[in-house]
Amino acid sequence: MTFLTNFLRSLLVTVIFSFVAPIFLVGGILMLLAVIGYMPGLQALTEASATGILHFLAIFGSGTPLRGLVIIGLTWSFVGALFDTYAYCRCQILRIDS
Repeated sequence: MTFLTNFLRSLLVTVIFSFVAPIFLVGGILMLLAVIGYMPGLQALTEASATGILHFLAIFGSGTPLRGLVIIGLTWSFVGALFDTYAYCRCQILRIDS
């Protein structure tokens, strides 16, 4: 029974971190672009970069960048859950073989 609770706890933590990681990544990039935009001469470049990122997110979100970011986060969390499940099963197989 403890194997199942350990697996579920590991899976939950992996899903949460995998969901939050792309949100922090995109948010950090947009924040960095906003800060760099205050430098003279770089405003047009950072504005174009931020607009491109928001258009990219809007493609996945049916026109809404926030929805696109949530979709990408859900996809990353699904992949993280698959990887965690694979690693857990592989660890169990190696434990049985030795």
